[in-house]
Amino acid sequence: MNISQSKVDPISLEVFRHRCAAIAEEMGAALGRTAFSANIKERRDYSCAVFDATGQMIAQAAHIPVHLGAMPRSVAAVLQCYDLEPEDVVILNDPYLGGTHLPDITMVAPVFVHCAPSDTPVLLGYVASRAHHADVGGMTPGSMPMSRELYQEGCIIPPLRLQHRGQLNADLVTLICHNSRTPAERRGDLAAQLACHALGTRRLQELVAEYGLPWTQAHLQALLNYGERHMRALLASIPDGTYGYADYLDDDGCGSELLLIRVQIQIAGDSAIIDFTGSAEQCRGPLNAPYAVVESAVHYCFRCLGGPDMPTSAGSFRPLSLVVPAGSLLNPHPPAPVAGGNVETSQRVVDVVLGALAQALPQHIPAASAGTMNNWTCGGVDATGKPFAYYETLGGGMGARPEAHGLDGVQVHMTNTLNTPVEALEHQFPLRIHRYALRGDSGGRGRWHGGMGLVREIEFLTAATVSLLTERRTTAPYGLHGGATGMSGRNLLIRANGSEQVLPGKGTLELFPHDRLCMETPGGGGWGIL
Repeated sequence: MNISQSKVDPISLEVFRHRCAAIAEEMGAALGRTAFSANIKERRDYSCAVFDATGQMIAQAAHIPVHLGAMPRSVAAVLQCYDLEPEDVVILNDPYLGGTHLPDITMVAPVFVHCAPSDTPVLLGYVASRAHHADVGGMTPGSMPMSRELYQEGCIIPPLRLQHRGQLNADLVTLICHNSRTPAERRGDLAAQLACHALGTRRLQELVAEYGLPWTQAHLQALLNYGERHMRALLASIPDGTYGYADYLDDDGCGSELLLIRVQIQIAGDSAIIDFTGSAEQCRGPLNAPYAVVESAVHYCFRCLGGPDMPTSAGSFRPLSLVVPAGSLLNPHPPAPVAGGNVETSQRVVDVVLGALAQALPQHIPAASAGTMNNWTCGGVDATGKPFAYYETLGGGMGARPEAHGLDGVQVHMTNTLNTPVEALEHQFPLRIHRYALRGDSGGRGRWHGGMGLVREIEFLTAATVSLLTERRTTAPYGLHGGATGMSGRNLLIRANGSEQVLPGKGTLELFPHDRLCMETPGGGGWGIL
């Protein structure tokens, strides 16, 4: 339905924007409350969004930026495969079809409404969710291994109907769960995702019942145009020019040296071209980032420049054009491994984009934050013979900001998860936390200091396989305008006999009862001369 912008009242458009975002938020709350795994239930590693009938994102919850920015390409992949019917749900996790990495499982469901006098259901749009499942198979527990190809990272799910006309495909659920080390947990988390879709569908149908289908469809289109106008106004406020920056990943965990990520941002009027030509070629290890992840990171950076009233919709990103060479670290050819591209490479993409924008907007851009999600996974069998698998990311220091110090011990940029409380972690897993504290003096000095990183020391009460996927252990988060770099991170193994060993940023190791893993996360860079 094509209704002109003038027929949509600005106040009602704001009401509509907030209603759609609230629906996505409520979907997430339902998912978190009903999930089985600590990763979803405690850490809230999930995201939800609302799309229109053409698959364009209308609104999202304040969930995980790297999930949400990549999700539209998964919705597009679903729409290319299926003409969905009422009460259908499609599931997928393929990183080369808009996914991020295999543990992030996406579901997409259509929303149909009935409007008198016709009883024929009308497609209004779609609701989508993405949740990080703690284990989907692969080489190591937690499905974040030092892989050499995608097949080693876990079960790959192309777009498949999980539910058709309300009937669950129980065989598909069984297949997915059978490929996990913790099948009962997977089954519970999948059920939680399905429940959140039922809720989102119902809320959108209630919205149409309240305001009518023509009003709702007009506001869906108007919201896209509203977002585009906001972004074009923002870009027009940035001085025209070309701004470049480069930074590095430590390595790919498979013997590589520094991996270059380079960007050139061209601002011309109310549009921008973001060009990653010159970045490293795709690597052997799991640090490759699918195109959708890079797109997500770029969108996040420009969205951060806007005010709180800027809609986060597909329209907001129409003025942005990306150039990402095929076969590069940031646009690999399948089946290149990608487990860490989502969590680590995305962070460095943010660092280089903000580093470039700092030249155009020196009084608006913060110094580099920790630049890593500090991923660690573990798994094994507990004292009762029950298998377990756990995944966690840790916060670090936020970069200092113009006129403010960076925050201490927080999740930064492309992640927005919580920590798992010590009590919940020790109750559910054969682990004991010895120390959880801020890492003193780890933030870069400057007129404004970078935030401090964290120290988390974990004792394993049973034998376990542990995988580390961390960054900024060799390189350091940059400071801006004379501010010092933040302190690099460090991973330390403390054996039960007291011996200590500094670990590389990435790798897999076997731990024995009462061994301890100590992770010291990076601090943020400083801003300005002290």
